[in-house]
Amino acid sequence: MCGIGGIMTIDGTPPESGVLDRLSGLLSHRGPDGKGKHLSGDVGMVQTRLAIIDLETGDQPIYGGGSRRSPKAALVANGEIYNYIELKCGLEKTSFSTGSDCELPLHLYLSHGHGFAKYLRGMYAIAIHDIKAKQLILSRDPFGIKPLYYCETSAGFVFASEAQAIIRAGLVTAKLNPTQRDELMQLQFTTGEQTVFQGIFRMRPGETLVVQGGKIVSRSYQKALPDGKRKNIDESEALNNLDVVLMDSIAAHQRSDVPYGMFFSGGIDSSVLLGMMSRLNEHPVKALTAGFSGTITHDERLHARSVADAVGAVHIGVEFSEEDFYSMLPKIAAAVDDPTADYAILPTFKLAACARAEGLKVVLSGEGGDELFGGYGRYRHAMRPWPFSKSMRRKGIFHGLDVLRENSTNWRAGFAISEKAALAPERNTLQVAQAIDCTDWLSADLLTKLDRCLMAHGVEGRVPFLDPVVARAAYLLPDRLKIKHGKGKWLLRTWLKSNLPVANSLEAKRGFTVPVGEWIAGRSEILGQLIAAQPGIREICRPGKVEALFSSIGKRQGKAQWSLLFYALWHQAHIVGQSSQGDVFDALSS
Repeated sequence: MCGIGGIMTIDGTPPESGVLDRLSGLLSHRGPDGKGKHLSGDVGMVQTRLAIIDLETGDQPIYGGGSRRSPKAALVANGEIYNYIELKCGLEKTSFSTGSDCELPLHLYLSHGHGFAKYLRGMYAIAIHDIKAKQLILSRDPFGIKPLYYCETSAGFVFASEAQAIIRAGLVTAKLNPTQRDELMQLQFTTGEQTVFQGIFRMRPGETLVVQGGKIVSRSYQKALPDGKRKNIDESEALNNLDVVLMDSIAAHQRSDVPYGMFFSGGIDSSVLLGMMSRLNEHPVKALTAGFSGTITHDERLHARSVADAVGAVHIGVEFSEEDFYSMLPKIAAAVDDPTADYAILPTFKLAACARAEGLKVVLSGEGGDELFGGYGRYRHAMRPWPFSKSMRRKGIFHGLDVLRENSTNWRAGFAISEKAALAPERNTLQVAQAIDCTDWLSADLLTKLDRCLMAHGVEGRVPFLDPVVARAAYLLPDRLKIKHGKGKWLLRTWLKSNLPVANSLEAKRGFTVPVGEWIAGRSEILGQLIAAQPGIREICRPGKVEALFSSIGKRQGKAQWSLLFYALWHQAHIVGQSSQGDVFDALSS
């Protein structure tokens, strides 16, 4: 796993080497094991490497075609290609210069052109400079597991693994996009191509861009979810198929030349991963679980340990305390440049630090299980017959609280696009709901959280549920194997009941939460005053309303308080440019 960045100029002049070096330095946390640079004609590309596969010869950029002195193309990549061994078997006549999994996309491009990505199984953000054709080709994996951002400036086309690198390298000014900022406040993340920064765009999941002369000349897309009608399959056959596809996906996701472990909540998804990993590994799996002592929030560590003990895993409990909350939050907000105010960024950030301290450079995690197997309560609500069904559209966090200056519903435009894109004749209500979540919520919130929190510590996150083999098996299941007896993820629960009964898979799902509201309530008065004084907050909130919000009690109020706290710190780090040193009170007082 790595960081990549680059520039293609409009006027054909070589990009400035010093600017490329700045991009590389700003991505160094993503790849602390090495760095490389490619500069040819009007294109410059950089890569910072986190060495996972082929530790000795896998440095980038990788060149291919032509001769060593005059190659046809160069590649830099941030990702893992899990089917690289199988792909090599189909390229017997190809001469490989490395043992890296990331060399395969380059040779596939040389053989198949712009459609090369359809052969890849993995998570990736890839940049290829076709030196002969004078084109820059960028491609992102279909689920959007790995990030890639770009902007078109008067000087040329710029791309990087993180938006902050583009800004801090001096290529774009950090200016807020008001529509996306309003969406962030109401949803805790932003949807679509536009980011919260004016002029900086996300590549969409599954997108391939072709750039020539510093301008985008074509776009194409690869779907994450399969087309086709739901399968007419019984539970027994579905369980057998599930066992095969999970074994296949998790085995592929364990391909690594460095130690790996997993994040383990003790819930359905992570218990399935642990059960499979324990079956596949000769040595005990290291499983890390976050917990919260002394709060009203359920602590998952005791149950997680009992499940881990049942399969002989090494369980590592990680305490996330109120002190951690106040000391780490400024650093977390600074790390999440594409902002997501998901509570789970808090324990995920500390779990990543602990994983690195345990000597793990790769961590498997259960993101995607809910989306593919039908786990969310909102799916069950959407499937109820009229008039008992509920829309998938979430209410804004600040709805009815009279805090924000702007109370329009323009921030819903992104969801409208996702809803339209999810509709297809062969899809039913549940599948449409799943597709909407896969389009935005999954990539822009859950996977962004995982990427930034882990890469801040030089750890790679892998998500075996978000694999084309698993997606084909899960998405086309009949509804009754996704939701049954009022419970989501029925097939996963049933698999666990047989294979890991100690997981208590048929119990009601608790849902993961963090006691943020409880911690804020203990210091609400001073927090309200400090947050209300921040320039980013004064710009969007009505006078006196922030202090009033922090003096009130309630679940909705607590969520709004957290959103304002996160945004105030994020705004300081990424718009004002303030250092993230010190705790929350230091940051808000400076």
